[in-house]
Amino acid sequence: MNKFKTYWKIACLTGAVVLMFAACRHRYEDPTPLDIAIPYGFPSRLNIPDDNPMTVEGVELGRALFHDPHLCGYTGTNPDSLMSCASCHDRAHNYDLGPDNPRLVNGRPVGRTGKATHHNAMPLMNLVFNHEGYSWNGSICPQNVKGRQSIEDIVLMAIEADDELCSTKARTLAALRADSKYPEMFGKAFGSEEITMERVQKAIAQYVRSLVSGNSKFDRYLQGKEQLTPQELHGYILFTTEEGADCFHCHGSEGSPLFTTNLFYNNGLDNVFIDPQDRYSFTGHDADHGAYRAPSLRNVAVSAPYMHDGRFQTLDEVLNFYNQGLQPSPYVSPLMHHINDGGILLTPSEIADLKAFLNTLTDEEFLE
Repeated sequence: MNKFKTYWKIACLTGAVVLMFAACRHRYEDPTPLDIAIPYGFPSRLNIPDDNPMTVEGVELGRALFHDPHLCGYTGTNPDSLMSCASCHDRAHNYDLGPDNPRLVNGRPVGRTGKATHHNAMPLMNLVFNHEGYSWNGSICPQNVKGRQSIEDIVLMAIEADDELCSTKARTLAALRADSKYPEMFGKAFGSEEITMERVQKAIAQYVRSLVSGNSKFDRYLQGKEQLTPQELHGYILFTTEEGADCFHCHGSEGSPLFTTNLFYNNGLDNVFIDPQDRYSFTGHDADHGAYRAPSLRNVAVSAPYMHDGRFQTLDEVLNFYNQGLQPSPYVSPLMHHINDGGILLTPSEIADLKAFLNTLTDEEFLE
């Protein structure tokens, strides 16, 4: 009997030691806080929810998930069955599609099953500075209970939408749990190796908020580090004057270093409004018929296709529209001062100068 008790004690002690080492092996340090580096002249107010602070490990996990083709819930290698966030948000194209993306059909991205999304994709950079809601019509809005609340919610929406990744929570989680690299990455980011949809959403949202672009030639010009050419400088003057191109009301300049107000305008693109998801569909205000967000012009030269429906494939087409293609209607924004002339009516050389200025907003470091 005494011998049995001795063996029992040894077994219990051994088991306790094994459990102790197992616990130690899975214990993770607190993740490393990450401060967003705010570029020169940018606003200091950031849109970061209290329950999802930025961390180095969270962003690293989010980066991996963002680019993982198995996020759609499939574990095979057939590219026709796989899709990630990066399928439609390519860094080289300002986290937009780019004109040669195989998922671009008639100006709009198509989801994993081939169904087209309702609107063109939007660039994902500098969203941490946006407090006016998300998407082309602003329906994903923290200030309104009607809409989804945050970037975290957008992640789940993209995973489940039949015109995007077309997956389910269970299928996506099963695919991620089958990847041996993720338990440790989740452990480092969240303190335990448990893989949940809430953590997937939070990690990808952290990565998206980390995408800050603010080191273009124009930024260096504002800091006195580089000079604009005479052509670029003249384009800048046209950009910032009403008698010129009159761009600055909606897209800003030094007063709006994001090169957008993040607000919504009818820019004279059409004079018949049948889109069931314009700004009016969300607000119910008559003035919002045919209104959409003014996207940032940072990296605009590589952000094709353009407009909410992707109708323009080149920046030249966009400039030609604003120059002589405006469509009058009762809902055109009052900031479109040249609507009665059909456009800003610049000369070819002035259009070239304006385009030269827009090219100075390209942040090569960010895109690479």
